[in-house]
Amino acid sequence: MTNVAFDGGEHAPSSVEDVRQAIHAEFGSLPKRLRQCARFVLDNPQRIAVSSVAELAAAAEVQPSAFVRFCKQIGFSGFSDFQRVYKEDYAGGWPDYEDRLERFRDIETQTSSILFDFAGAGRNSINGLLEQIDYEALDRAVGLLSRANVIHIGALRRTFPIATYLFYTFDKMQIPVNLHGMTGGIVNAGSLHRGDALLAISYAPYSPETIDLTKEARIQGVSVVAVTDDPSSPLARYADETLIVREIDVGSFRTLTASLVLSTSLAVGVGAARGK
Repeated sequence: MTNVAFDGGEHAPSSVEDVRQAIHAEFGSLPKRLRQCARFVLDNPQRIAVSSVAELAAAAEVQPSAFVRFCKQIGFSGFSDFQRVYKEDYAGGWPDYEDRLERFRDIETQTSSILFDFAGAGRNSINGLLEQIDYEALDRAVGLLSRANVIHIGALRRTFPIATYLFYTFDKMQIPVNLHGMTGGIVNAGSLHRGDALLAISYAPYSPETIDLTKEARIQGVSVVAVTDDPSSPLARYADETLIVREIDVGSFRTLTASLVLSTSLAVGVGAARGK
C-alpha cells in the first residue's frame, strides 16, 4: 500500500467515520509510532474531543510530535484540524438530559404513555437480545467466570446499576467478587491477579475507565468477558469473550432492560456451574 500523506485541504476527512476509514486505509503502511496513534484513536474515540495533544500522546505512549505527524498522515493540516472533527461529532452526539426531557414536556404527554413507550422499548430490546446473542459465546463466558478465583466487575456511569446488581447477586451466592468503581469512575486495577476474571460492561460513548481496566486485565493475564453494544467496541479488542446487547432508546433515554436480563442469566449460570 502506498504511503500517501494528504495536505489537510479539501480531501481531509470530514467526519469521525471518514477518519476511521482513512486510518484503515493507511494503517498497514504506517510506521510503528504512528500505528500506536492510529490504534489509540480507533479504541478511544470518546477521548479525542476533550483531550490535549499532549494527553493523547501520553496515553498512546508516543511523543506529541508523533501524534501530530499521524494527524497529517491521515489528511489533516495538524492536530487542531483533526480534533475539530471529533468536537463537532461530540457536540452533535447524544443529547444532554435537558434536551431529552423536551420530548416529554408536551402538554398531551401522559405518564401512562411514557410507561407504555419504555415498556415497549424494553420488550423489543429483550427480543433483539434473544435473536442476536451468540449462545455459544454465552456458554463460554459462563465457564470462564465460573472458574475464576475472584470475579471483578467493571461497569461505570450508565452501566453502574448493572455492576451493583451483579455484585449483590454474586455475593449472595458466596462467590468471591470485587466491585470496581463508583459513579464517579474510581477503579482499582491493582487488585487484579492471574486466575481472576473481569466482567467489563460499557456502551457507547464508552467509559475510558472501563477501557483502561480491561487493558490492565489483559496485561495482568486476567480473563476478560466484555458486555458491550458493538463488535468493534474498544472492550472487544481485549476480551476473551464478547457478548453483544443493544438497548432501544425512547427520546434518547436508554433503559437497561436487556442488559439486566443478560446479566442475571450470566450470574445464575455462573452460580449453577460453580455448584457442580
